[in-house]
Amino acid sequence: MFLPNQKVVCVDGRFPLGIEKLYGELPKEGTTYTIRDIVPGVGLTGDEGEVAVYLCEIRCPLNAHGIERGFRAERFAPLQTIEEEAEEEIFAGLPAFAPA
Repeated sequence: MFLPNQKVVCVDGRFPLGIEKLYGELPKEGTTYTIRDIVPGVGLTGDEGEVAVYLCEIRCPLNAHGIERGFRAERFAPLQTIEEEAEEEIFAGLPAFAPA
């Protein structure tokens, strides 16, 4: 999934109405962030099993259990470097290799 210090971009900046009361700041779609940590998460409905991330650029308030609120990992995608994008474009134009 992600690693600490990895750059990611927010791909889902839509949040339920009223959620801003629980957070000081919310990630904005299209903005680049740095992963601070990856932790087990609990959804707004109390469902366990989600993966949450903490971001270097946003420090969230603690919940009722004294744990920092994180953001669903699915809201983010790895940030590709220009070099990685160029490699993908080069390989996309090459014919597929078929072993003999």
